[in-house]
Amino acid sequence: MCNNHQKAINASDTPAFFAIDNYGFPEAGEHPADPPNYYPSYFTSERFQKLGYHVEELRGGFYWVTSGGYDAAFVVTDDGVIAIDAPPTIGENMLAAIEDVTDKPVTHVIYSHWHTDHIGAASVFGPNVEIVAHEITKELLERFPDPSRPIPTLTFDKEHTLTVGGVTLELSYKGENHCPGNIFIYAPAQKVLTVIDIISPGSATFMHCDASQNITGWYQAQEQLLEFDFDFLVAGHHMKYGTPETVKASIEYFADVLDGAQAAVDRFSRSDALISILDGAGWDKVFVGTENWINSMANYATKYVLEKRSSNGQLWSERLAGVTTQTKYHAYTVLESIRLERPRPNYRLRGENAPPFLT
Repeated sequence: MCNNHQKAINASDTPAFFAIDNYGFPEAGEHPADPPNYYPSYFTSERFQKLGYHVEELRGGFYWVTSGGYDAAFVVTDDGVIAIDAPPTIGENMLAAIEDVTDKPVTHVIYSHWHTDHIGAASVFGPNVEIVAHEITKELLERFPDPSRPIPTLTFDKEHTLTVGGVTLELSYKGENHCPGNIFIYAPAQKVLTVIDIISPGSATFMHCDASQNITGWYQAQEQLLEFDFDFLVAGHHMKYGTPETVKASIEYFADVLDGAQAAVDRFSRSDALISILDGAGWDKVFVGTENWINSMANYATKYVLEKRSSNGQLWSERLAGVTTQTKYHAYTVLESIRLERPRPNYRLRGENAPPFLT
């Protein structure tokens, strides 16, 4: 009976991609190269290829550290170093980067949020540092303890000003976006803003809006970035730090994703359109029909974004890295956000032969 219920799954991992037929994701096919200005010079340098990190002063003792995929930062003050995050992909290279520019000890660590991919190496700073975070971050780390992510020693609710050795950082929480407890960290003297996992400068961000939890709040956070007077943005990913121009480009791209997703929802998420797609799959395969329904919306939105000329006349594939592979995931996530988080224009009415409604 089992043999009749499911087709055999054949697998292959040659040359490197693990592929399965029938039910899995296919290997990415032919895609255009990323925009030529996306990859900075440090990325192909002998030093970076050997050591795996790059450190660069942005302004006034505020340093950006990157592994070429993950970003963190630190600030050198008169009394010691304030570290911001500690991604495992940087790990002990955070210490190496700090030692490249100062022999002062790390006295304070700021957690941007609780996710292990950004603070999972925080234990490298030792047990004698002050760890500052939002109170939700502390609550989550107490609930899901991890020795590599020590519990914060100082928390706040809405705002906190941290002053160490003549350097001031303004910390604020504007509500859930990428995840609960994700904060804004602003250095007013240096005009450096650190907000993680909201945009990725020069690229389309990682799939599903960087795996964010509150997509409406995530969109709101993009606009909130522009409320700050900054010249540099530490964004958490990917190859470079951000600027106001890269933030505006990301906002424009995701506005197009939202527009495309809304158009797809308007067309395909009607009850009559859903029934038509379910009919096509057969009523003994409702989940197949449901996948076709969702994928129809994601494909419609993806086509809209990838064929649209952006404000400077370029296609998004000419302007941002990763859009041809990531847009379909963003489209899925944003259209689900529309269906789950945003107001509905109507609902099913009682009675026979009720008019179509948004599902």
